[in-house]
Amino acid sequence: MKTNVIYNKDCIEQMKKMEDNSIQCVVTSPPYWGLRDYGHAKQIGLEETPEKYVDDLVKVFSEVKRILKDDGTIWLNLGDTYYSKGSASRYKGYPDPKYLKGRNGEFKEPQTRPHKFLKAKDLVGIPWRVAFALQEKLRLYLRQAIIWHKPNAMPSSVKDRPVTNYEFIFLLSKSEKYYYNNNAIKEPYDKPLNRWGGYYKKRAKNEKIDPNNKANANSLARAGRDMRPDKNGRNCRAVWSFNTHPYPEAHFAVFPEELPERCIKAGTREGDIVLDIFAGSGTTLWVAKKLNRRFVGIELSSEYIPLINKRLNQTTEEQKR
Repeated sequence: MKTNVIYNKDCIEQMKKMEDNSIQCVVTSPPYWGLRDYGHAKQIGLEETPEKYVDDLVKVFSEVKRILKDDGTIWLNLGDTYYSKGSASRYKGYPDPKYLKGRNGEFKEPQTRPHKFLKAKDLVGIPWRVAFALQEKLRLYLRQAIIWHKPNAMPSSVKDRPVTNYEFIFLLSKSEKYYYNNNAIKEPYDKPLNRWGGYYKKRAKNEKIDPNNKANANSLARAGRDMRPDKNGRNCRAVWSFNTHPYPEAHFAVFPEELPERCIKAGTREGDIVLDIFAGSGTTLWVAKKLNRRFVGIELSSEYIPLINKRLNQTTEEQKR
């Protein structure tokens, strides 16, 4: 398979050209439902109902499952939305300081249309609807729901509910057993812990253990074991706190590099192939390259291709500027 390439194609059409069981890891973030009009007939995100959006993503991930290796993983980032009422609340798509009058042409937000049970102010639950559909219809294993906590989340004027400052990242697999490098993403301890997750307890020099006491017997059985915590840190938790990072040439918030980096380190070895089927600004691809993984990117919008290529040709130092 040709790698380290970007395809300006519809993701399903391009994946149909790819071999079965050829991709080790997929890290991607589809367009969120009802957010933006990309002006392309085959775009995902402006389906008339959330059900249709979910169905379209099931079709996409049916191809993902086919090309994923048996021990491969999928890391899927999705945000949620609320149902609205009345006319579209955003002129020409999501507001952006570079395009004060909008940039995408006027469109009717799908969440303003009547729905059979969703009401204005309902949280739609898009991420879980997608996750459960992939679990049920494609029989993918739903292994974890990771919460991406955003410490620098945008302020909100909402006063009748807490402000949303997180998104979901779902870890899915094709098989019950899959490649997962636990050590590669271990976290530092807040305090030194023993291997059972507890704090050290000093034992008196002459303390005696009664072997007839069950609790003491267990302590005695552990007495000869290495009680030091793993020097690599504790197992990775399911809440990840990363700030969103603006990218100077992109007109939308992009992945923080730390997010795909953690996914790629856990899901691949050096030389493995990482796929992003909604490449956007190319953050996942850039991180894969930096970590000595091969990559394949697919992006429907031709507008983003020069941005991705420019980014991939930059050095790490140039990226930081």
